[in-house]
Amino acid sequence: MHIIEIILDGFKSYSQRTVISMMDPQFNCITGLNGSGKSNVIDAICFVLGIQSLSHVRVTNLQELIYKQGNAGITKATVTLVFDNSNKATSLAMFKDQDKVVVQRQISEGKSKYILNGKTETQDKIKSVFMSL
Repeated sequence: MHIIEIILDGFKSYSQRTVISMMDPQFNCITGLNGSGKSNVIDAICFVLGIQSLSHVRVTNLQELIYKQGNAGITKATVTLVFDNSNKATSLAMFKDQDKVVVQRQISEGKSKYILNGKTETQDKIKSVFMSL
């Protein structure tokens, strides 16, 4: 499995829904001017994968992950990773019948929520899925 799409909505410097697609299975590069949000894309991936230490994504609390800390009328941050799961030889048994696996993490009112293929899951469940890959 590999990432084919990243969707950022209200996450750090991304106030509006931003879709990063057409990802290559072998190599991807993020370029841009200083302050354009390159590091925030990497932070978003780490966030969905369940990073525990907020200092690794350069914040001290969950509210700082929301665009302008929620002071601009945006009250939640959502990051979605869409994985290509079309290669059934490397697919997990639980996803054999799905060509895509969608993992989402959302912050709202200081609480974090994980969603796997449309179903709310625990952080431990998400971690176990990624560790089995």
